[in-house]
Amino acid sequence: MSRNAICLNSANLNRLRGALLDWYDRNRRDLPWRRDADPYRIWVVEIMLQQTRVAAVLDHYARFLRRFPTVQALAAARLPSVLAAWSGLGYYHRARRMHQAAKLIVSQRHGEFPRTAEQWHRLPGIGRYTAAAIASIACGEAVATVDGNVERVLGRISGCAQSREVMWQCAQELLDHHRPGEFNQAMMELGATICTPRAPLCDPCPLRAWCQSRGADAARPQAARKRKQVCYALARRDGEVLLVQRPMGVSLMAGMWELPAMPKGRRNGQKLVTSLRHSITDTDYDVSVISVAHDKLNGLDGSARWFSRRQWERLPLTGLTRKVLRRLLVESGGRSE
Repeated sequence: MSRNAICLNSANLNRLRGALLDWYDRNRRDLPWRRDADPYRIWVVEIMLQQTRVAAVLDHYARFLRRFPTVQALAAARLPSVLAAWSGLGYYHRARRMHQAAKLIVSQRHGEFPRTAEQWHRLPGIGRYTAAAIASIACGEAVATVDGNVERVLGRISGCAQSREVMWQCAQELLDHHRPGEFNQAMMELGATICTPRAPLCDPCPLRAWCQSRGADAARPQAARKRKQVCYALARRDGEVLLVQRPMGVSLMAGMWELPAMPKGRRNGQKLVTSLRHSITDTDYDVSVISVAHDKLNGLDGSARWFSRRQWERLPLTGLTRKVLRRLLVESGGRSE
């Protein structure tokens, strides 16, 4: 084994692998992407799961596959349609790069998916972890993965902090080469459900006998979250709402549609329609939405357009705008006015 890594003899290593896989076979969550090893589906969900919780991905995964059931359908789609299907998941660069990769798979590989992590890694938006996850789960390649969950499990087994590269070496040495995809998923599942950062469930842990540091990690200081107040205008006309498009050249959510922002000096005296909390990364937003007559919205650029509900539900909306519009529809009993 590597220096400062987990030192196990062959027999002990086989027992660890068997214990983990037996636990996984009995306890793994019934997630839709675990029901087959289709590389397209595995690729889609691995991109969605980047920086996103499983619970948030479940509904989006099903809707996305209904809209784009094959890589050919994804490659043929217009980018705004892809972004619309992604709306609500955030980190929209993931959808843009996945769309680029789909076009490359169809045009350069004639629809054939890569078979190895090295080949997957060459595609846009696919890093070392994602490439290894897809290749092991969908293609059976004996290559290990290391995400935050796996890193925590490995760190607790070894009982000391390791460099990132040593963690990758440890994971590769522990990997079961007969069931690499299931082993990688078992390590991730263990970290997500048992070996959690706080209040880990050590008693039922299948790797308890090998763990050198049972119990919760020492609390790490968390950076203070930012808090901002923002206000948007809701202008309605004959069942339509007025939306504006973000410039294509901006770094954040380029080309997405949203409600017009209201400057502070123009909010007084307007009727509050709804208010809500919206969080992105390290910032919590206190959001107010006010009702404004469309002829009072001066200074909007040429991107402002009116959309019916049927139209805006298929637009690439920002997650906040989609949340606001759907909340207003619920509060009005499904009516667009």
